Amino acid sequence: MAVIGMPGSDIQEIDIIEGMPIKIPSGLPARDILDSERIFALEKPEAERQRVRPLRLVILNLMPKKIETETQLLRLISKSPLQVEIDFMKTSTHEATHVSADHLVKFYENLDAFRDNYYDGFVVTGAPVEHMPFEDVDYWDEFKTILDWASTHVFSTMYLCWGAMGALYERYGIHKVDYAEKIFGVFPQYLQDEYCFLTNGFDEIALQPHSRLAGVNEDEVRANRNLQILTWGPQSGPGLIATRDFSEVFALGHWEYGKYTLAEEYERDMAKGLTNVPFPQNYFPHDDPKLEPLFAWRAHANLLWRNWLNWVYQTTPYDLTEVPGLRAEKKLGTDRSIRHEPGGPREDDFKPFLNDGYGVIEG
Repeated sequence: MAVIGMPGSDIQEIDIIEGMPIKIPSGLPARDILDSERIFALEKPEAERQRVRPLRLVILNLMPKKIETETQLLRLISKSPLQVEIDFMKTSTHEATHVSADHLVKFYENLDAFRDNYYDGFVVTGAPVEHMPFEDVDYWDEFKTILDWASTHVFSTMYLCWGAMGALYERYGIHKVDYAEKIFGVFPQYLQDEYCFLTNGFDEIALQPHSRLAGVNEDEVRANRNLQILTWGPQSGPGLIATRDFSEVFALGHWEYGKYTLAEEYERDMAKGLTNVPFPQNYFPHDDPKLEPLFAWRAHANLLWRNWLNWVYQTTPYDLTEVPGLRAEKKLGTDRSIRHEPGGPREDDFKPFLNDGYGVIEG
């Protein structure tokens, strides 16, 4: 179950067939889409009779299309059988132009509203600014302040795309690597540790959407003993990185993307006349944009988020005010002594698959 909205807001609950009710604020635009995906309303008391402490989650939504991103993330969170209360955070130093001011006022608050709150989980989305130096992003200083707050008020954080790049740079000194051409499409990711709980159940080769003009310095990631690479691809590089205690998870790709998101981005970029955006690889059957794209990453997306939420549920303290103390004592989460380099799970180091596109739908 997910409970979404500000304190005191008008809350509705909707139930996922395979899970628990999800509570959303009245009027949230994502409601119509979730309804179409067979989510139905429940009376509030039915969920409240479950005598458990819901997980508390806050989402910093940096994407221009706020409503689309909300829907993508809620879709993944709702697949978990756990109860989750969700708040939405925005920056105050950047004015969003792709969503109404009324939507932001109704459903979002900036950091000041959350300073005294503690959360089980924090989600930081990507942002279409990966081509810019971090220091040139107008909300970079505020972003760093939010990360500082999260380091003492949040048990585990999931960073996505630019959010992951920014956090890796600010917190671990991992530099961003700019690309001359956008990495764009659906690419194979090779599992690095088949026994890691976060990727538990993953196929040895998983597909992951990527849409970015930058990546991270892989050598710096490997040299940092606080970090571990959980999935890696020959074309896209690291796709999933985590700290040793799993208090921070970094997804460089977009497992949260919907079926048509890459197609919509491609149409947008072509309309802008961009020349550094290739045709999306391994996405349209036969590379024909007139054909319906294949939704080939949904299972791994759902599995990753279920695993993350389940881990947070099992390891977070009941009293969230204990989080700062646990962080100070370096007792947050769990530490794993096993660290695999690319090719670790297999004796052949995946070499038979490096050049033949195995695991990718080709024309």
